[in-house]
Amino acid sequence: MANTASPDFIRQLEGYGLTTAKIIYRLPDFRNVLQEFVWQEYDLAPKFPRLLKFLGFWQSTLEGPLHSVEVAHQGLIKPAELKLVGAEFRLH
Repeated sequence: MANTASPDFIRQLEGYGLTTAKIIYRLPDFRNVLQEFVWQEYDLAPKFPRLLKFLGFWQSTLEGPLHSVEVAHQGLIKPAELKLVGAEFRLH
């Protein structure tokens, strides 16, 4: 049986990082009322093609107009996370 890495791990190796967007939009029937939606997906910074595709879908399909979008991005795999171990202990 072959070991296969998860698709999310493979994306991280390709440079994708976890992207979170806080989307504030106006309710269709009550334009003065704001609602929050949180979107989270692996995406490529700084162009964020998946987020932009989602926002394009939102604007063309959904009735609630966008008010604002805040984006946070974190690359999950970093060289700094690899550390040498000073000792090894084996338990039998």
